[in-house]
Amino acid sequence: MLKTCGISAFIWIFFIAYFELLHHPAHPVTLMPLTVLDRMIPFQALGLAPYLSLWLYLGIAPGLLVALRDLIGYALWIAALCGVGMACFYAWPTAVPPLEFDISSHPGFALLKGVDATGNACPSMHVATAMFTAIWIEHLLRQLQVPWALRLTNAVWFTAIAYATLATKQHVLLDVLAGATLGAGFALAALRWRPEPASTGPL
Repeated sequence: MLKTCGISAFIWIFFIAYFELLHHPAHPVTLMPLTVLDRMIPFQALGLAPYLSLWLYLGIAPGLLVALRDLIGYALWIAALCGVGMACFYAWPTAVPPLEFDISSHPGFALLKGVDATGNACPSMHVATAMFTAIWIEHLLRQLQVPWALRLTNAVWFTAIAYATLATKQHVLLDVLAGATLGAGFALAALRWRPEPASTGPL
């Protein structure tokens, strides 16, 4: 119950700040440039499923933490990660270029665009939080000495989420690279500067 309420409250607070900056940018918005890879990857409506699966994925790492001390430490680090992302959006508002096709034939995607517009692009917080989560899950699964297939599933799931941000045209490659770097930096710092971990496992 504590984890469920804590994660829900965190996401709620994050989105208040996220949408405030999305709809009221503090400075002129910069369009992110397209790379060759961005032009090569076509729009794929099926990418919506892995894109939205982030919200399930984010709960796995805290779900594997037993000690309250470990859970609070994790929460503080990912909150700091999101705080840096918000600071980037405030100081340098960015957006992806507008789509060159009609999205009305993809109702689910049109709904996503209506809720989460293409601003707050760089760094991709979708990828940043997924990378942070992926590194923590890998660390915890190694501690639990689980079968390698579960660790591979973690890597594949992260990759699917990151690719989906490009396939749904919510982000461009530079957003993804910046988000991955931000997420990895905070995850490695969190694992480096923390108290000796308590036991891990399902609560």
